[in-house]
Amino acid sequence: MSLKELLASDLKEAMKEKNQLRKNVITMIRSDIKQTEVDSRVELTDEDVISIISKQVKQRKDALSDFSKGGRDDLVKQAEEEIKWLMTYLPEQLSEEEVSRIVLETKNEVGASTMKDMGMMMAALMPKLKGKAEGKLVSDLVKKHLMS
Repeated sequence: MSLKELLASDLKEAMKEKNQLRKNVITMIRSDIKQTEVDSRVELTDEDVISIISKQVKQRKDALSDFSKGGRDDLVKQAEEEIKWLMTYLPEQLSEEEVSRIVLETKNEVGASTMKDMGMMMAALMPKLKGKAEGKLVSDLVKKHLMS
């Protein structure tokens, strides 16, 4: 079952359960998928759908800090719940140790040694880690390994 089919099935289930938050999250994902397909006139693959979901997780995590600063605990709670539901559609996230190991392996593969090689490292790493680790974590680990 493709990710898009799973989302359609889960949407029906959420509507039957009257789970408004889950329904809204799935509807937002499906809306982004449909918009992307219409704009680029292509059928999205599961990898493309994972990219869309990852982007939505990142947007909500970025908004969390703003909501906290504004004292909007209700919005913080809602964003955290949305993140929880979004994460169920992403592949299992790698631990920091696993990402660090992959960064080291890639550093040796591409022969990176200075901060000037950061772009080359990120270009080699992101296809391997897409949807499995946050870009910020990867970036921080690459900087750490290139500085040491």
